[in-house]
Amino acid sequence: MTLALSVHAEDGAGSPNWSLRGFGSAGVAYSNHDDADYTSSILKANGVGYSRHWSTALDSRLGAQLTATLDARWSAVVQVVAEQRLDNSFSPSVEWANIKYQASPDLSLRFGRIALPMFLAADYRRIGYAYPWARTPVEVYGAVTLTSSDGVDASYRWNLFGVKNVTQVFYGGSVMHLPTTRVDARKLAGFSHSIEYRAASARISMLSTEMTVDMGGALFDTLRQFGPQGAALAERYQVDHKRATEIRVGASYDPGNWFAMGEMGTFRSRSFLGRSTSLYASTGYRFGNFTPYLGYARVRAASSADEPGLDLARLPPAAAPTAAMLNGYLGEVLSTIPIQRTVSIGARWDFVPDFALKLQFDRVKPLAGSHGSFMHVQPSFRSGRSIDVASVVLDFVF
Repeated sequence: MTLALSVHAEDGAGSPNWSLRGFGSAGVAYSNHDDADYTSSILKANGVGYSRHWSTALDSRLGAQLTATLDARWSAVVQVVAEQRLDNSFSPSVEWANIKYQASPDLSLRFGRIALPMFLAADYRRIGYAYPWARTPVEVYGAVTLTSSDGVDASYRWNLFGVKNVTQVFYGGSVMHLPTTRVDARKLAGFSHSIEYRAASARISMLSTEMTVDMGGALFDTLRQFGPQGAALAERYQVDHKRATEIRVGASYDPGNWFAMGEMGTFRSRSFLGRSTSLYASTGYRFGNFTPYLGYARVRAASSADEPGLDLARLPPAAAPTAAMLNGYLGEVLSTIPIQRTVSIGARWDFVPDFALKLQFDRVKPLAGSHGSFMHVQPSFRSGRSIDVASVVLDFVF
């Protein structure tokens, strides 16, 4: 941004126009489940249930977006969001920070940190006021760690038979430093195409990246010491420069009085992240400023929860206890891959301009031995049982 401002000043075009907008959510959630924490994101320190029955951290956040319009061609944007992080702080993080060059009325280029266009709500997933629910569907949005890319993109707008089209391509990478894990996505490339016709819109997106997740390194190193079968398990499940691909499609229809929308996608990786398919569908009807809605979401994975691990019968008796312990650790890692479904009912009340109050009830059910979207799982946790979560959220923009 500093470079762009300097170039603009040298051109003698005058001062840029600045715009500062803010957004936030103040929420409280409740669950009487004692065996695990329900959470809206794997990037949060805790949730609601085991750690505490009531939580204000699940949905609360505050954000600001600063935009500088330099001239008809150059602009820049920075978006900063403060919400609960893995270290249990609310330290702000930079979601976006990029410079945009409008090469023509239809073609634009951006450089910097850019939101990945993989969802219908990609550009406003942190702005609760912009969508009808208390939170975006956890099964689809909650497990995603890659939401932005440091790189470049190009977008081209064009019309065909009255249909508005936007085609976008992007390239870059993303590195996330978590308290105990580093997520490294290199050679991240993809495209997105969206269409809009009257009250209908749709988007299809795809990305491919080379991922490394610094998780379970000691486990996989120890497995390799158990000969070919241990090496095969480590090679199969460790996320070390593994190619990952993701394809998503979504559609929305909103003629005014009611809305219907849904998204589905697949993720593929030859690692413990495995293969998964996620989707959601939601509909609601507007009675003036009051909007009741329903939702259903699901994530399925090619389950590895029944992975037998090392064959103890093929090992010397002295090595069997250690191998059994490693099999247990491997099973715990594999059980973190979510398999879950949620049925939601809620209502939104736009009681004054720029403020919306939402009440939502979720019935969440982890399946197939998975922990689902839960964390801090206790030994008494049982997959296959329904868990209820109630939430009240006040969303606002300013």
